[in-house]
Amino acid sequence: MKRKINYKILDGRGKTEEFKECIVSALDEIKEGEGICVIKEFEPFPLYKMMENKGFDKQIDKIGEEEYHVWFFPKELKEIEMKQHLSLDDEKLQKIMEIKLQVFRNELTPKQAREIVNNSFESISPEEFAYGEQHMLNHGVDDDLMTEKMDDIIEIFNDVLVRNDLNLAEGHPILTYQKEADALEEILQKMENQLKQKFVKNPWLELYEKLSQINIHFSRKQNQLFSALEQRGFDRPSKVMWTFDNNVRDAIKSAFTLLQENKDMAFIKAQENVIRLVRDILLKEKEILYPTSLELISEEDFVAMRKSDDEIGYCLIEQPPQYTIAEEKHEIAEDLSSNNDLISDLSAVLNKHGLLTKDASNEVLDVSMGKLKLEQINLIFKHLQVDLSYVDENDIVKFYSDTKHRVFPRSAGVIGREVQNCHPRESVETVEEIIAAFRSGEQDQAEFWLEIGGKFIYIIYNAVRDDEGKFRGVLEMMQDVTRIRSLKGSQKLLNWEHNAIGNNEMPKEQLSSDITAKMTIGTLLQKYPYLKEFLIDFNPMFKKLNNPIVFKTMKNIASIDMVAARAGIGVDDLIDKLNKQVADHK
Repeated sequence: MKRKINYKILDGRGKTEEFKECIVSALDEIKEGEGICVIKEFEPFPLYKMMENKGFDKQIDKIGEEEYHVWFFPKELKEIEMKQHLSLDDEKLQKIMEIKLQVFRNELTPKQAREIVNNSFESISPEEFAYGEQHMLNHGVDDDLMTEKMDDIIEIFNDVLVRNDLNLAEGHPILTYQKEADALEEILQKMENQLKQKFVKNPWLELYEKLSQINIHFSRKQNQLFSALEQRGFDRPSKVMWTFDNNVRDAIKSAFTLLQENKDMAFIKAQENVIRLVRDILLKEKEILYPTSLELISEEDFVAMRKSDDEIGYCLIEQPPQYTIAEEKHEIAEDLSSNNDLISDLSAVLNKHGLLTKDASNEVLDVSMGKLKLEQINLIFKHLQVDLSYVDENDIVKFYSDTKHRVFPRSAGVIGREVQNCHPRESVETVEEIIAAFRSGEQDQAEFWLEIGGKFIYIIYNAVRDDEGKFRGVLEMMQDVTRIRSLKGSQKLLNWEHNAIGNNEMPKEQLSSDITAKMTIGTLLQKYPYLKEFLIDFNPMFKKLNNPIVFKTMKNIASIDMVAARAGIGVDDLIDKLNKQVADHK
């Protein structure tokens, strides 16, 4: 129910893009404790998430078929879910939040706030600091402002923030993140040393090849760690730290481009910013993210997390050992990780309602067209040559297909997350626009396509509706259609030798046959020089081909099967992809 406060009325009927700017301006002008009433000829779904992020609840009144009144009012201050998992001092938390709010409202300069903090606290734990960040949303501090001021806030508390060394067993996901951070710091130190020497391109190419692996570190953190924290009520890393990750990634990519384009002076000038950004994000992780994660996330959840980490991979370190805990807890962890198994997941739900016997995999179910066992349903999803994901009507990720044809890595941690938290903040608006258009019935489909790593990827989103037309969620379908785009003519006769369906291969008669596993890289690129660019885009390991010294050394020694093994790629798969590039180039 809407609160009895003063509201500013904004009539947006007939207005489109400029009306959103009116909303933003109104938010800057209203006083604390006041609200906004929006009048539109349709329900303004796109505004809901923006206003929620700014700390507002809403009430929707449908006046007529083409008139909606939506009342936005400040959320009542409420207990933050993450506090249930922590032992915190309420009085201390209140003081911390008051100081932060004064900084966010420009009532205190960072220097003044730091002096107050140093005089008020002997120490502040990372989880106390993190709880304050989560609570800011209750006071109208949105993600944009949080991101803008985050560096100032950390600096204000720098002198009193507790820093403890990690004491974790091998294989623990947090220890793995820290080992990756240590490896990245070694790269940064080598970069600083290289800056003191005369510029030579080749050493920088090798350093940036390694530094670019930080994207693997980010991907695992965003898909695995952020998801576990959201389940404990701490979603600020998903909404704010992801932006910092992207800033780092973009800075590295831009500098690497300057290096490849031989813009030496501009590249050298960019290094100070790259090194600063990488160190900054690693420090934020070490001082706030990791200690808070250890307080919020259970050991059982870390065991389950470790099992999905391998799918995404690791940055500059070898694959760590499996992480296990006491036997009795380990059995619990096995149960918690069952999201990865569609049979177990469906069985648990159906058994709960008494719809299945204990042997659920053999129970026959009436599906829309036919009768299938759960085992058969699972096998169908595993063998579909399309990567599927389903988000329900409440924007919660419920399912993705466990298929070997997956285009991008996924992990079980995505299940149960708000779909908005599975994307960087900069692209959330597009996600919400698609969902809003599907929910309102304005659209039923959105499609995208992109070229990446020598592949052509097709992505299509469909609105899911029940028999009555009610919106029930979004189905995402993604497929590598590189081979499909290349097909010509007809194939009407069965030919097992030439049939490449299921492997994304070209028909053999269209492929060159002179590329073999024992062919050297030098011979390959002498005959097909354009394959060099493909290999570099295909796998980071092949960026060494840009290094003249390394290439000169390896060109007559390294065979295709040797470099495939080094890059972790099946030699047959690599040869098939090379042959396809040759065929496409003809």
